[in-house]
Order: sequence, then structure tokens, then C-alpha cells
Amino acid sequence: MIRFIQRRFWSYIFSGALIAISIVSLTLWGLRLGIDFTGGSLWEIEFANERPTNADLQQTLAPLDLGNIVIQPAGEKQMILRFRDVSEAEHQAILQTVITAHSDILENRFESVGPTLGSELGRRALWAIGLALLFIIIYIAWAFRKVARPVASWKYGVAAIIALAHDVLITIGVFSVLGQFLAVEVDGLFVSALLTVLGFSVHDTIVVFDRTRENLFRGGGGDFTELVNKSVNDTLARSINTSLTTLLVLGALFFFGGATIHYFALALMVGIAIGTYSSIFVASPLLVDWSRISKR
Repeated sequence: MIRFIQRRFWSYIFSGALIAISIVSLTLWGLRLGIDFTGGSLWEIEFANERPTNADLQQTLAPLDLGNIVIQPAGEKQMILRFRDVSEAEHQAILQTVITAHSDILENRFESVGPTLGSELGRRALWAIGLALLFIIIYIAWAFRKVARPVASWKYGVAAIIALAHDVLITIGVFSVLGQFLAVEVDGLFVSALLTVLGFSVHDTIVVFDRTRENLFRGGGGDFTELVNKSVNDTLARSINTSLTTLLVLGALFFFGGATIHYFALALMVGIAIGTYSSIFVASPLLVDWSRISKR
């Protein structure tokens, strides 16, 4: 049996280091917000023959006064462009200008989001995450209502929420670093990924907690540290197998799913990996330390 709980000091150090890096990154650089939050236009085009360079395309679009144009190559012959919010008439003028210079293009996608809608989406995203956390803690407190000793039922919910906050903060921190060094933007899909991570991570944590509750009901009146460690080991294979199969699918989406869902899959991969780790090395050890504090 692996002694996970007895070595929780090292997991606390590792998690603390990741959280510290995430907080520093968010403080210094923040997140590179996409047009879903800031407003603007996203245009994805594909070239039938050779794709022009970024400089060539910048020069073609320069007379149209589109503000700061961000051009990102995607795939073999696609390009994704981001610029200021434009009207439909301006959109058609942009399309005709590029067709004149490069007649072999195909428009795959055009999205335009105003700044008011972007701000509203940001507020709703925060509300969605906050409500999800609230309902999770209420559900766990109710599900574990018959467990009173050595840890009260509501403390299971709080431990799960701390682990979830750990997962979300580190995932956001990773994208803060990627935004600074690789110009990766976060959009509405990123919020969807965070909510999915919340659901997946709390599921993994509840599996461990539920086994802990079963072991308590079976007469596990001995050392609580040993009981929680046994519960973690009992569910270890299930947690790893579930996460690994999910990560394999997400890896396929990341490498072959196209530019649209590329970073959505990456956010899920990071969040699910961290969520599996936190269920074993953060949520469960917190129960043990909380029981020791209660005894004191």
C-alpha cells in the first residue's frame, strides 16, 4: 500500500509552488483575453495554394484601417486573423480586398463580438463558476450528512471546494503563462473547459470521499490517517484509468481536432490532470489535517 497521506507534506509543497507561480503570473501578466471578452472580429480563411506570409497579408489589409491585426497560421493552409469590431459592409470589403490580392481563398469562419457583449460574457462566466462551486459544496454536505465523526459532513464539501479552487487556479495560471509567451488567448470555450474541469475533478474527489465513508461505516474506528490512505489506495486504479482514458481522447482532439478546439482540449487536459492529482494529494490530506485540528 502506497503511503500517500503520510507524505502529504511534499504534496503541499508542490501544490503551493504551483499556486504561487500561478498567482505571480496572473499578477504580472493576467490573461490574454480573446474577442469573446474584449470585443472584436475573428476571421478564419484558407488558401487553396501557397499561404502568404504574415507580412504580405498585413500589407494587403493595411489600407483598411483595422487597428491592431493579429495573424496566426493554423494547419497547413489556414490563417486566423483578429482585429477590431467591424460591420458587415466592412467585412465584405475586407473579403474582397484579400480575394483581389489572393484569389484562391475560402472563408471558413467570421465572428464579430461587440465590447458590451464581451463584458457581459465575462460577468456571466464568473457567476457560472461561482454558482457551480456553491451547488457542489451544498450537494457534498447533503450526500455526506450521515458522517459526523471524525470530520463533519460540511467539511468534506469545503475540502472538495479547496481542491477545486486549486485545480482552477493552476489551469488559469498555465494559460496566463501561455498567453505571455505564446500569445494564447482565452475565450468562451476556455470558460466551458473550466466548468468541465470542475465537474470532472469533484467527481474524482467524491469517489475517494465515498470510499472513506464506506470504510468508516464498516467499523473503521482506528487511525483516521490510515483509513483515508486505504481509501485513496482502494480508488487509485479507478482514478488513474478514468483520467488516462479521458486524456488519450483529449490528446487526439488536441493534435488532430483543428485550431478551433486546440486550446479547449489543452485546458481540459491540464485541468483533468491537476484534478486527478488534487483528489489524491490535496482533498484527502485536508480531511486528515482537519480531523487532527478538531481533536486539538
